[in-house]
Amino acid sequence: MIKLTTAGLALAIAAGSAMAENRIDTIRPDAPALSPYGAYPVGVREMSFTVPGRIDILNVTDDATPEYDRPYTVEIWYPAAEGTEPGGTYDTVIRDGQTATTLHGRAARDADPAEGSFPLIVISHGYPGNRFLMSHLGENLASKGYVTVSLDHADSTYSDQAAFGSTLYNRPWDQRAVIDFMAELDGPLGAITDTATTGVIGYSMGGYGALIFGGAGVTQQAVDYSWGTPKGLLSANQAGTDSHEGLIDDRVKAIIAIGPWGKNYNFWDQTGLTGLRKPTLLMAGSVDDVSSYPAMRQIFEQATGTDRHLLTFIGANHNAAAPIPAPAEAWQDTGILDFMPFDHYADAVWDTVRMNNVTQHFATAFMDLHLKGDDDMARYFDLVEYAEEGQVSLNEEGSEKDDHSYWAGFDARTAAGLRFESRAKGE
Repeated sequence: MIKLTTAGLALAIAAGSAMAENRIDTIRPDAPALSPYGAYPVGVREMSFTVPGRIDILNVTDDATPEYDRPYTVEIWYPAAEGTEPGGTYDTVIRDGQTATTLHGRAARDADPAEGSFPLIVISHGYPGNRFLMSHLGENLASKGYVTVSLDHADSTYSDQAAFGSTLYNRPWDQRAVIDFMAELDGPLGAITDTATTGVIGYSMGGYGALIFGGAGVTQQAVDYSWGTPKGLLSANQAGTDSHEGLIDDRVKAIIAIGPWGKNYNFWDQTGLTGLRKPTLLMAGSVDDVSSYPAMRQIFEQATGTDRHLLTFIGANHNAAAPIPAPAEAWQDTGILDFMPFDHYADAVWDTVRMNNVTQHFATAFMDLHLKGDDDMARYFDLVEYAEEGQVSLNEEGSEKDDHSYWAGFDARTAAGLRFESRAKGE
């Protein structure tokens, strides 16, 4: 017979309540130091725009390459004015593209922005996904002094998933379109956004796009795939072309690529990966069978043109780090997919909230280091490779002894299952 203490029962009830409410803002008691929300209240605003003259990949034929106004819907989180009351909801759909769900977080809808100037972070989902898939990062980083913008990639969302060739072509251009939109945005929200100092966070196909955007152009083999972008149009993202070189943006200072897809199908070679020129933090699950963990390790090893890191969640699959906890509606078969929607969000080994918290910690340190110039954040990357090999050595009052080597920002035992590696430019 299982007996729960009063404290244990309270935690169980709280966890169940969080799932029922579809919370995106949960911070576990054992979360690392930089995971908790920051000093700013958070506002959120939905906006839409179009970019004219984009190639309409879905309607390309042998005889025609039509153009159209490509649509974008974005969710913008931002530091809100002092005194803003926290709390708000997001109405969306789960992975099946039809079943409605409401997510709950801390951002106040259409709140007044805080005063100041804040770096921009673009958040780019996978195929399929939507702008709420990494909403935990959008809120969390905004509370720490960033304007974060997560977009719906047309032809790649739960509700409009279409031919893969559109995603292959458009992903990095979509990411740049968001920066351009924010740079031209009028009003108080535009006034506080520093687009000259931008970071990009991408998951799966979002990670693919971020790497291309950061300088890693694709191969001729990728251009030629019969199942890819038609008529060789992916050459716009090909290494060594004027088009790809023109895509790379000086405003982008750092990239986080989570589970980036593509190397497993030779979308990059050594030449292309050497072209990556932005400091990069890769995150991956060690048993990822979608993007292939060995392939992602090759990205890490071959991107010698920049400083880069690889954070590995040992035992995790493709859902490592990025997705929000599975909404309650995803825990049942909706009869629309041939798998449980839950499987799109969750991992068989790792708790999603724990992975989210670890991701928030490292994303905060990485963006603060590269977008805000906070050199104190470098200590969170000076780590022994395997967390469990770190030694906890503390004085009686809790200060670290000289031989203390456990991961910075993590209490004893709480970094278990994580691996961290770094390579400097040229290595």
